Amino acid sequence: MATLLYRLGRASLRRRRLVVAVWLVVLVGLGIAAATLKGPTASNFTMPGTESQQALDLLAERFPAASGATGTIAVKAPADGQLTTPEGQAVVKGVVQEAATLPGVVGAVDPYQSQAITPNGRYALVQVQFATGGDDVTPEQREAYEKVGAQAEAQGWQIAPGGEVLNSEPEVGSTEALGVLVAAIVLIVTFGSLVAAGMTMLNALIGVGVGMAGLFALSGAVELTSTAPILALMLGLAVGIDYSLFITSRHRQHLLEGLTPEEAVGRAVGTAGSAVLFAGATVVIALAGLAVVGIPFLTVMGLAAAGTVSVAVLVAITLAPALLGFAGRRVLPRKLRKVEAAPTTEAAPQGTPATEAAEDRSGFGFRWAQWVTRLRIPVILVGLLGLGLLALPAQDMRIALPDASTAAVGSPARTSADLIREGFGPGFTGRLAVVVTSDSPQDTATAVPQVAALIQRTDGVLAVAPPQLDPSGRTALIGVIPKSGPTDAATETLVHDIRDRVGSVGNAEVLLTGVTAIGIDVSEKLSAAMPVYLLLVVGLSILLLMLVFRSILVPVKAALGFLLTVAATFGITVAVFQQGHLASLVGLDSPAPLISFLPILLIGILFGLAMDYEVFLVSRMREDFVHGDTARQATINGMGHGARVVTAAALIMMSVFGGFVFLDDPVIKSMGFALAVGVAIDAFVVRMTIVPAVMSLLNARAWWLPRWLDRALPNVDIEGEGLRAHLDKQPVKV
Repeated sequence: MATLLYRLGRASLRRRRLVVAVWLVVLVGLGIAAATLKGPTASNFTMPGTESQQALDLLAERFPAASGATGTIAVKAPADGQLTTPEGQAVVKGVVQEAATLPGVVGAVDPYQSQAITPNGRYALVQVQFATGGDDVTPEQREAYEKVGAQAEAQGWQIAPGGEVLNSEPEVGSTEALGVLVAAIVLIVTFGSLVAAGMTMLNALIGVGVGMAGLFALSGAVELTSTAPILALMLGLAVGIDYSLFITSRHRQHLLEGLTPEEAVGRAVGTAGSAVLFAGATVVIALAGLAVVGIPFLTVMGLAAAGTVSVAVLVAITLAPALLGFAGRRVLPRKLRKVEAAPTTEAAPQGTPATEAAEDRSGFGFRWAQWVTRLRIPVILVGLLGLGLLALPAQDMRIALPDASTAAVGSPARTSADLIREGFGPGFTGRLAVVVTSDSPQDTATAVPQVAALIQRTDGVLAVAPPQLDPSGRTALIGVIPKSGPTDAATETLVHDIRDRVGSVGNAEVLLTGVTAIGIDVSEKLSAAMPVYLLLVVGLSILLLMLVFRSILVPVKAALGFLLTVAATFGITVAVFQQGHLASLVGLDSPAPLISFLPILLIGILFGLAMDYEVFLVSRMREDFVHGDTARQATINGMGHGARVVTAAALIMMSVFGGFVFLDDPVIKSMGFALAVGVAIDAFVVRMTIVPAVMSLLNARAWWLPRWLDRALPNVDIEGEGLRAHLDKQPVKV
């Protein structure tokens, strides 16, 4: 692999104009395709096979009028009792009439008929039924709905349209650009060269542009959830910058050793590029592996992100060498551009400076490694204890789909939800729907009162609405209002209690659905899948690292470190987003359960990123150990050479992910926060502290591998041993 990539790197530099032209053509072509073929994103989360989804499918077939998106307009009068006056009734009926005539609306329910008025005569709810699902409501229809009640508000009334119809795609604005700006500053400090930093950033931006354009071009044929492009953008930017950083850093090192730019870039792509290819493959495999969970929206999210990561890898090993060819020695700091390295000696391996024996080992990476290996036992104990304490809140983790009560303060959805809670209680923001269906109107008519009575006697039910029948009389829809909110644990218990009570009534089939029930079903299926996926990821990490490092203990240690990272990240995220500790620092208004897919998504992404740092640090340790260094010295060398680059890479990823914390959307905010925290823990605590301490403790035993297994495993040559053998036969190019 390393030899093949070495040739690819040199070829990309020699034909750099062609390579750049091809990538620009691809970028423009996909950009045009995205502009013409882009389809809408979906804000709903479907879950085939669950009871709630079966009920929705049945409603769409037999009761289409009730299968469209719903809206709830909360009305608050200026004073108590005003809703019962003739003037107040006229205002409310005007709001109902206005809502009923909106484009896309099939009807609005008068609160005086549905008795959706509080006893104090100050609050009322107007139910609005749209003809299509929430994802098919046009922006113009949504905007018109949000403006309902303008005349009433001018008279001092509070009118707050809300409901699922307001679900929309989260917007990516200027705040996350701060993360990219911080990443650029880190690159400038790391390289000491504006040319190197700018080239690396340009390389990443082209890659993410190609990836995102391709994703949007496919969105016309494949339904994307609203969070899928955001996740793809996060990962595409982060890994795109990091992968280019790794190759550029190795290229600069070879230039300082006196190699020509072509030879330097070839060796950089052959060695660092091999690690990039492997690291990218692990991220792609982990993300694509989300498909085994069997949840369509999660599969699409994983594949979308995997696609952008794949593009980032291809750009790093082809476009980066081409751009390095244009830059020449300007990728070096100005004071080093004219300094030639000492000529190599015949006894030294090609490309190795004769002054290597006098290499400066006073840098922070070497000093940190020496300190960690000397105090390895205390370091390991403190690290394990600290991460264990950070992981404690994870045992109380709850997951759910978000509801309007967790939306950004001031948003229409949040304003409506707060007003409904204020006047009616939290249960009115998460109504349940019970579908009663049979093959005959008689069976349905017999079953409906029995079902309603059973539900009414269930603990946690506030009210049961009168049934609505479809035109055939075979299907009935019963509204149920819980006492607790949509994401409360009590509501989850209520859903199970209702299903247990009404599972079999007469000759009718009874199904429970609604946004709240769908959220509970999605969360439970994801919770059940998480241990299986975690086992798959851990097993995969052990197998892949065994191929790379020809060792058993190193992969096991890496997998255990990954588990520590995941546990601590879950703990911190739960403490902030669920329990509300220091929530104001991240701009979180209302603590709530974590979004359902965050834990399993976090496992997949952090696995790939953790393997990045493991490969870049430990591969140098193995390289030096194989070439004669003691195990302890090889560990120090690996840390000394890799600490600066890994630190920069981690800071860049944290900056990019952290930039998304500034978004108002709580889902994106939690994803950005969890990924930034996970990268920080894995890079600085696990890989750069616990790993060298454990490697020093294991000593030479870390590299033990049974001979029969060594023969059975294919040699992927991440460290470039085959490349060095190939270069030893070639004349030195200086």
